[in-house]
Amino acid sequence: MPTSKGSGIEALVAKLLVPVAAASGAIVFVGFFFRDFVGEAVTGQGWVAVSLVFFGSGLGYLAVLPYRDGEEGGGSAGYLLRVRRASVTTTLREFARNQDPLTMGAPVTVFAGFVMLQAAFPAATSDAVTAVSGTILRVGGPFFLVAMLVAVGFCVVLLVGPWGDIKLGGPESEPTYTYPTYFTLVFTAGIAAGLVFWGPAEALFHYRTPPPYFGAEPRSAAAAADALVYSLFHWGVSAWSAYAAIGVPIAYFVHRRGAPLRVSTLLTPFLGVEGLESVWGRLVDTLAVFATIGGIATSVALVSEQFLAGVGFKWDVAVGAAGPAVFVGGLTCIFVLSSATGIHRGIRRIAGLNVVLFGLFALLLVALGPRSYVADQGATALGRYVVHFLPLSLYTGGEWVASWTVWNWSWWFSWAPFAGLFVAALSRGRRVRTVVFTTVVATAAATAVWFLLLGGTTLFVQQQGTADVLGAIAARGGSEAVAGFPLLAALPLSQLLVFLFLALIVVFMTTSADTSTLVVAILATKRGLAPTTGSVVFWGGFQGTVAVAVLLVGGAETLQALAVLTGGPFAVIFLVGIAGLTRSWLREERGHTSLLARVGERLPTVQAHHDIDPPEEE
Repeated sequence: MPTSKGSGIEALVAKLLVPVAAASGAIVFVGFFFRDFVGEAVTGQGWVAVSLVFFGSGLGYLAVLPYRDGEEGGGSAGYLLRVRRASVTTTLREFARNQDPLTMGAPVTVFAGFVMLQAAFPAATSDAVTAVSGTILRVGGPFFLVAMLVAVGFCVVLLVGPWGDIKLGGPESEPTYTYPTYFTLVFTAGIAAGLVFWGPAEALFHYRTPPPYFGAEPRSAAAAADALVYSLFHWGVSAWSAYAAIGVPIAYFVHRRGAPLRVSTLLTPFLGVEGLESVWGRLVDTLAVFATIGGIATSVALVSEQFLAGVGFKWDVAVGAAGPAVFVGGLTCIFVLSSATGIHRGIRRIAGLNVVLFGLFALLLVALGPRSYVADQGATALGRYVVHFLPLSLYTGGEWVASWTVWNWSWWFSWAPFAGLFVAALSRGRRVRTVVFTTVVATAAATAVWFLLLGGTTLFVQQQGTADVLGAIAARGGSEAVAGFPLLAALPLSQLLVFLFLALIVVFMTTSADTSTLVVAILATKRGLAPTTGSVVFWGGFQGTVAVAVLLVGGAETLQALAVLTGGPFAVIFLVGIAGLTRSWLREERGHTSLLARVGERLPTVQAHHDIDPPEEE
């Protein structure tokens, strides 16, 4: 059954969270803006704990609030991302019985084996995974480049061609969510904390070590301009096209053919709906679970490093060996609670808060940062991005491209199964053109604004000598996690900016991790059943456990390399999926109107008037 409107226990929890958020918020406020008043009373681990209590209680309050009758999505029976509520006894009894043995067992076994190998043989394990990953990225580089370009081309065809007119769910179906909510859910689930992690760092890295495609001198004005172009390229329409290329076929077969909400639904044209229960279908879903857990656990581990770097930078304290475990444990509690309350409550509300904070931070950067520099460099970078898009997409220039572009494409493909499935579940009642526009164009535009603002500001303060961000990175052993904090410290209202930046780290990671938890719970549950709360809690806790484990044994980057390897299979699977979808549409979807035809119909028509006599010849 669907998520309830809120039990008495949840109402009590909501009331208890208010004073907790107020008390912890007061401590954080004093610590941020009146540091001398606090002095050394709070340790580094204490600041991590208090900050998490504040963010967790505030986000938890949003998650457990009951929704009102008539609130968006509250009364809809059309949504697919359901969580079944049951008693504790029933949940425990049904948990093992309702899990797919292969989809659940294989990822758990692989991750447990990886952690044990990393703990027992850290150097050998890291070297082996890195060697395999590096070889695949170098040898398979051209394939990844072509596959991503095919994804972009496929999305362009859907945007302007007649198939974009197809309505998912049939002519009479209506969207479950308003468009702003739909965009918010797609954007926040698909980007995770990569925006805040790489926003201040990627352009700076390209400025220090320029991409060979442009060949600029390191740390030159030309290198700064080229750096922004490559940031847009790695986070722009190509990256988001991978999500749409997997999400649209799933959405079509789910909403028009009655196929189950599974990643394996991509194979419906070849296996049929009933054939998705075969070993091939289950293997695809198992690989999707593995890729999702690996990607989320890695991201949680990396943003924990960034959050702790911010705490250390702000308060000049050491967080100690237990700091990462404290952060990941607290973050896991937040996104598990959000996921367990369901799409209409925790996930949707925290996503909305995420976009509000995102917009507020961007506006503050515009107001406080080097507007003229960012506007000039941004406009130039956008123009060059458009002009050089096709050559950049096909450029195979050696180790640099393998380490940056190909690695990014593989990472985006590894995230595409869970993000694409989520997009598919949300898209009932919308036309394919709207799905692609939202998933690719709108999200890429928001991402581009962020990277131009944050990356451009970082380049400016580095070039002007206002802050030595590269020096701060070098002092931390080359870790990009610290990049944002010396940058923000160099701007007016730096304390407010750092606070919002730390909040964005937590909220962005929550909005992706709660979605991935729900998606994994759906994939691991036997078909025909909605996941129980116990299943959601298990998979959320498992993702957090993997993140803590790799932090403790030092294998975060190795796990990331392992997760990236799943991008290759899904790059192949998506090509098979769009081939099958194209074949189905050529046979069954005729008579739709292209965007070009719609535009042509609205252009003014110039008619020749033949009823006017021509002038007489002299």
